[in-house]
Amino acid sequence: MAAREVEVVLSLGVALLLAAFAAAYDSVNFTYSGANGPSTWGRLSPQYRLCSEGKRQSPINIVNADAEYNPKLIRLSRNYRPSNATLVDNHCNIALRYDEYVGYVVVEGKKYSLIQMHWHSPSEHTIDGERFPVELHLVHKSVDGNITVVAVLYQFGRADPFLIQLKYKMAELKKEVLAGDKQARVPVGVVKMRSLKQHTRKYYRYVGSLSTPPCTENVVWNVLGKARKMSRRQAAELQAPLEEAYRRNARPAQALNGRVVQVYDESRSQ
Repeated sequence: MAAREVEVVLSLGVALLLAAFAAAYDSVNFTYSGANGPSTWGRLSPQYRLCSEGKRQSPINIVNADAEYNPKLIRLSRNYRPSNATLVDNHCNIALRYDEYVGYVVVEGKKYSLIQMHWHSPSEHTIDGERFPVELHLVHKSVDGNITVVAVLYQFGRADPFLIQLKYKMAELKKEVLAGDKQARVPVGVVKMRSLKQHTRKYYRYVGSLSTPPCTENVVWNVLGKARKMSRRQAAELQAPLEEAYRRNARPAQALNGRVVQVYDESRSQ
């Protein structure tokens, strides 16, 4: 298949999966506390059954001492290009959806096309029990329908260059939400992707699930081993458009149930 044909197929896949995500979030009836909190998700809808019955759920606590170094894992190859995107209030999180083919990540020799990214505050994954202020999920899909997520953990510090370019559009999204638009969408224009494809010297890989209902399993997770930085103001801006009940939108860590977390560590391969 020619490169252009592959891109067209991936673009169609992106459109279909974005429609699925939109449908899921349009019918959000779960929360992160109270009667519809994480412990009850599996009972809220037959479609959410895996949230309580699944054995490969996400997020997890990653224990360094238990993570298995795998010399066969290779560098996480990400190839993104500047692309048009739209900020969306998903009710339970803020997402950046791409309006066109933006690029891909390669996992175990397979290309997965980037379709959207969204943020959780605080982080969903923890490392040796440490929880971080923010976690970014870059959601990718392959031509055959499989999903892989690249998770980026953030500590407080200097401003994140990727979020700087969204600052005014984030404020516009908040304004639309406060005005009563329950499905607020703000076109961002071309978003530069350079800062999100930086070389990664360490990452953890395991098989899990989507961390929100319907908690679909067999998702390949790649959790970057080095936390990045964002300012406290940027973290607050990510929460501001959301209703108060969703500003802390991290699902608790799930049981490993015998799963193995593998680690790629460039320093150990030299």
